[in-house]
Amino acid sequence: MDKNSKVTFKRNIDVTVLNGEKAMLDFNTGKYYIIKGVGNDIWDMLTTEITVNEIIERLLNEYDVSREECERSVFEFLEKLKKADII
Repeated sequence: MDKNSKVTFKRNIDVTVLNGEKAMLDFNTGKYYIIKGVGNDIWDMLTTEITVNEIIERLLNEYDVSREECERSVFEFLEKLKKADII
């Protein structure tokens, strides 16, 4: 995956918002996930196809964070979703 990669959900996951965190249950695997903080913002961006670079740029416009930290965090988060076969 690189900055020009397009990402979106492969399948639907049941999502509930609890106290500002997203709680998700993957009925295909039976796994349960909690997403909080900026992960919520990234998750919301994945409802339509988007490039990794577009995600990074949107977050840089929203948060006071260095580009390096933002890129690292976005790639880590997306890799976890990819490994779980969500994107």
